[in-house]
Amino acid sequence: MFLKNISSKRLSIFVIFVFTLILSFWIGNTVTPEYRIEEISLDVHQKNGSLYYLYKDKETLVVSPVSYSESTLINAKKSNFSSIPETDEEVIITSINNIPYYSLIKLKKHWSIWSLIPPLITLLLCWITREPLTSLLAGILSGALIMRHYDIINDILIPNLMSKNAANMLLIYLVFLGGLLGIWSKTGAAQAFAEWMTRHCVKGPRSAKCVAWFLGILFFQGGTMSVVLVGTTVRPIADKENISHEELSYIVDSTASPIASQLAFNAWPGYVQAFIYVSGISWLATEADRITFFFKSVPFCFYAIFAVLGTFLVAIEKPLFFGKRLKKAMQRARKTGALDAPGAIPLSAVELSSTQVPKGYSAHIIEFLMPVILIIVIAIGTFITQGSPDITLAFGIALLSSFVMALSKGMSLAEIMDGSINGMKSLILGLMILLMAMTIGSITMQTGAGIYLTELLGNHIPYWILPVLLQILTMMMAFSTGTSWGTYAIVFPIAMPLAWSIAQFSGVAHPELFMTLCFAAVMDGSVYGDQCSPISDTTVLSAMCTGCDLMDHVKTQIPQATVAAILAGICWTIVTLLFV
Repeated sequence: MFLKNISSKRLSIFVIFVFTLILSFWIGNTVTPEYRIEEISLDVHQKNGSLYYLYKDKETLVVSPVSYSESTLINAKKSNFSSIPETDEEVIITSINNIPYYSLIKLKKHWSIWSLIPPLITLLLCWITREPLTSLLAGILSGALIMRHYDIINDILIPNLMSKNAANMLLIYLVFLGGLLGIWSKTGAAQAFAEWMTRHCVKGPRSAKCVAWFLGILFFQGGTMSVVLVGTTVRPIADKENISHEELSYIVDSTASPIASQLAFNAWPGYVQAFIYVSGISWLATEADRITFFFKSVPFCFYAIFAVLGTFLVAIEKPLFFGKRLKKAMQRARKTGALDAPGAIPLSAVELSSTQVPKGYSAHIIEFLMPVILIIVIAIGTFITQGSPDITLAFGIALLSSFVMALSKGMSLAEIMDGSINGMKSLILGLMILLMAMTIGSITMQTGAGIYLTELLGNHIPYWILPVLLQILTMMMAFSTGTSWGTYAIVFPIAMPLAWSIAQFSGVAHPELFMTLCFAAVMDGSVYGDQCSPISDTTVLSAMCTGCDLMDHVKTQIPQATVAAILAGICWTIVTLLFV
């Protein structure tokens, strides 16, 4: 009787869920993980009499480096890991011509093809159910069972949800962003800005989308910040012009990470350069050399170029390619005024969809622009002075300024707090998805999905196809993990030495150009995967800040992004064959 009341689709989903958990439990208890040693060349510098190296954008003290012969991990590898070493990380020192070279040795493991189960089940259930939170939880449970972490709360959820990154997400996107959006809604500042833009700049849907595209270019400091700023700024204008949330979320997302990797006056070069040091290459020897190399690669980041250009063509409604879902969404919004598809579950709640301005309060455009300007100025200023933008400070000051302006214009403290709390409430679902996405990304790395995919390619490949293979690898990896930066940390230490080795073996005439193309392919493949993945923070935030259903955003974006990726792959191959 119970099963008769369940639809066949729900029953299928339940069967998939249960089967995955049983399979994951079986893998964890019967499949022996394969161990690998990852070696990363370090750029070591002296500071206050001690040696430090930069890894994952963090300066770390060199403590007790050992030689190869003394290395516990190297000796374990020589014995084919007959016994698993207790340590999982060592700094190795070698001397060549009396010059010391340092390497970071890390113990990694994967469960072969089974490592892909957690991200794949997450993506599959996301696609079928259109309910990302449950799908993410299924992936998390699967990964935990594979790693034999049966105390899910203490072993998985608490370490990830209590991390510094998670705390930043809570502070920035729930407290600061939610509070700011709530105050804008309460004061009517966002609506005032939308009306001003409509009178002076926006003459219809096309010009409104062009404003979104231009702001995406303007806010180039980083993927997440761009998504938040552009989405929250343009949504009132777009809603007024009957632009579907699928269109807006695509424009916002497709001008976030792609433009951040192009106009890279942000944290990207400093982060990426730490992974691309290759011993023996003079033009990658120092941090300054590697950052210069980063900027030299910008003209060859073809996916980013095509993605931004393609987004502009969609904005003016003259695209070279128009996916069926996106075209249908555009037609629906123009003809019926329905900004979301039937059955859609937007990630922003009703609290922000309408304004409840207190009687007698009149908002001014400056109440909207001042916080936005402060965010940009503080982000750029802290990047110049500190080397990376302080997004937390930027959003905190913006919220404070919005609070003070509303208070100074006569709005009561109770009304301001009511608006702030409503704004925070509106983002809870999106934030939960964001935190779960971060957790599944961490689990995917721990189960070694990225390492397995990298090994799958092999080393014996023609030089001219390497850029495209790296593109495909990073697309798959970033799509599965939901992170471009995490993909960089895994792939670059392998891809750059591999590219150099293949360049030397093949005797290419211009090895630096070849390395640049391979570098650009990794950069762009990761951006594509991150941009299209339903478990990516920028994807979730794009849907959240534009009021779009997450899976509607994903399904309408993938065809557009894939065309740009195909064109990029063709360009890398042509340049490699003709000029390398």
